[in-house]
Amino acid sequence: MQLSLLKAKIHRATVTHSELNYEGSVAIDGLLLDASGIREFEQVHVWDVTNGSRFSTYAIRADEGSGILSLNGGAARHVQVGDLVIIAAFVGVSEQEAAAFKPTLVYVDADNRLTHTNHSIPKQAA
Repeated sequence: MQLSLLKAKIHRATVTHSELNYEGSVAIDGLLLDASGIREFEQVHVWDVTNGSRFSTYAIRADEGSGILSLNGGAARHVQVGDLVIIAAFVGVSEQEAAAFKPTLVYVDADNRLTHTNHSIPKQAA
């Protein structure tokens, strides 16, 4: 049996561009792609924390260190510049692999600069 687990996420990044007439779906600063392990053209889920919109698209590489997070094409209709989003990628693993699997969690500041990474999410308290 294959399980679909969170592979990586970029947490609460700020949308810098919304380009309806640009080819490609979500352009992400290359440093954030590298830190997260998300590959160019990999399917990603985008969850807009600001407006609640959720959709799937694919990642493309923006210039390293640019801080760019641009939603392009039809995806541009789901966000506005300044929105906070979570970008997540998933991976299929066997039950055996799942026992030791840890996602890569990337955290950024308001300018989409890497602040830190982690491999676990703190337990939610009551």
